[in-house]
Amino acid sequence: MNSDELPTQISDAIEEILLDSADVAKLAELVEENPISEPEIETLTQKIADLNQQEQSLKADIASLQTVRSQLQEQTLNAQTSLGRLVQDSLGDLEYRRQTLQIAIEQLERRQERIRNEMRTTFAGTSQDIAIRVQSFKDYLVGSLQDLALAAEQLEFEKPQPPERTVVSIVEDKPQKPSTPRFAEQSFQEQTKKIRNLIDQFRNQPDYYGSVWQLRRTFEPIHAERVSNWFFTQGGRGAVRTTGSRLQNILVSSAVISILYQIYGDRLRTLILANSPERLGEWRRGLQDCLGVSRSDFGSDRGLTLFETPEPLAMKADRLVKDGLLPLIVIDETEEMISLAMLQFPMWLAFAPNPQQMPQQNYYY
Repeated sequence: MNSDELPTQISDAIEEILLDSADVAKLAELVEENPISEPEIETLTQKIADLNQQEQSLKADIASLQTVRSQLQEQTLNAQTSLGRLVQDSLGDLEYRRQTLQIAIEQLERRQERIRNEMRTTFAGTSQDIAIRVQSFKDYLVGSLQDLALAAEQLEFEKPQPPERTVVSIVEDKPQKPSTPRFAEQSFQEQTKKIRNLIDQFRNQPDYYGSVWQLRRTFEPIHAERVSNWFFTQGGRGAVRTTGSRLQNILVSSAVISILYQIYGDRLRTLILANSPERLGEWRRGLQDCLGVSRSDFGSDRGLTLFETPEPLAMKADRLVKDGLLPLIVIDETEEMISLAMLQFPMWLAFAPNPQQMPQQNYYY
């Protein structure tokens, strides 16, 4: 065997069996069969040392890669855990909000159904009781004024004085002017027909973008019943039962105002009585919404005037009558007492609270 080929064979053999400890004996046999010179041994020893160093370096790299891999796995696991927790928390929050909204919707639906049932049935059951109370007060008032007039006639005066206008108007029950509204009388058939047509128009053909002073909101049968009763049963003077909501009461009042404005035009003056600025603010906003009026339509010389107390309202209504205008007095349901000074005028609309939720109505001079 050529001596030049020997180192190559040994090198190849060493590379082949370097990582295999079982082949060490084979390497020893090859060395005995083929004597190697000292320089070659040093070369081989250096190669073996280099290979060992490479092995250590590779093992270190592998260990480092395994460490990095473990860290990545741990970070991935932590990220998955955090993401899962976040998703779970979000789903729980959404589920809670869904349940809360569902409960709120169910409560509102039950409340809506309860209000509808109350509006359909309760008023029909207690309207007769309210009518009896109003009629009883009317009989008491007329009887008292008749007694007062009779007592006044029996008194001796040096100069006969004409009776006060308010007493004459109530005792004789006659309008002071031919234009005083008497909606329930047979002689006003044309006016009655126009009022009924307007009520039907509000019910069946609502105009949400109509002109100013025209009703712009949905008009339900319960509202139409109250308006018709006020016009044709009470003759434009009386109390109707509250709907339980000030906004609904404003809607009923707006329908009455709109109808009267169609009949009397600018002669109509509406006077609102409520005992607090907050409630008057609700009336202002509600009338603006229902009739399309603006803030300029409110004022002492305008179509709508707001009052907190009855005395200045009665004085204002008296001046309007003297000026040939037609006042409409609207009384909020929170008014527990109605001044008799307001009952002398041709038109007034009062909202009576539920008799089961309030003491008996009081009246004062």
